[in-house]
Amino acid sequence: MIDPSPPDETIEARVRRGLGQRSIVLVGLMGAGKSTVGRRLAGRLGMIFMDADHEIEAAAGLTIADIFAIYGETSFRDGEERVIARLLRDGPMVLATGGGAFMRPETRRRIAERGVSVWLKAELDVLMRRVRKRPGRPLLQNEDPEGTMRRLMDVRHPVYGSADLMVLSRDVSHDRVVQDVLEALDTHFADTPSRSVAAQ
Repeated sequence: MIDPSPPDETIEARVRRGLGQRSIVLVGLMGAGKSTVGRRLAGRLGMIFMDADHEIEAAAGLTIADIFAIYGETSFRDGEERVIARLLRDGPMVLATGGGAFMRPETRRRIAERGVSVWLKAELDVLMRRVRKRPGRPLLQNEDPEGTMRRLMDVRHPVYGSADLMVLSRDVSHDRVVQDVLEALDTHFADTPSRSVAAQ
């Protein structure tokens, strides 16, 4: 099969062409680097970057921790689902999602329709080292945050495994992880036919 891309086309151009009107949606546990990697990835691709957690806070006028404390996790997840649906309609973009967002079947369906999902997977010690630098995460406000993280890994990893791609978020420079994501996307688009997003 003849490769239709020009021989001097950059990886960024190939990925943008492969995406079409779809968004890149980063999923994974807290501390996986979704926001940091996503912001740099968007810069490489010349795309908008959006952080779903920040958009939820802006819509509610409250921090994530306050939403959890006042309204509870179920209410937060309902709002999160609505915000992600809106952001996906506004694509294409690079979208970083909260750790629990991909657990919702309806959110997974919408991401599959309008995006390419990338699971940033990190080992427990890497996650814990990173989250300790940013205290205040609602799900870790207990006496055994490491045990909580282990349980989250047990429950969420099988679901994250249904993402289109998996990239290891390890202790290297953020730019190296961004490059890994680009290369994974490039390979993915080379192996799968492109498709357009249906207008809704």
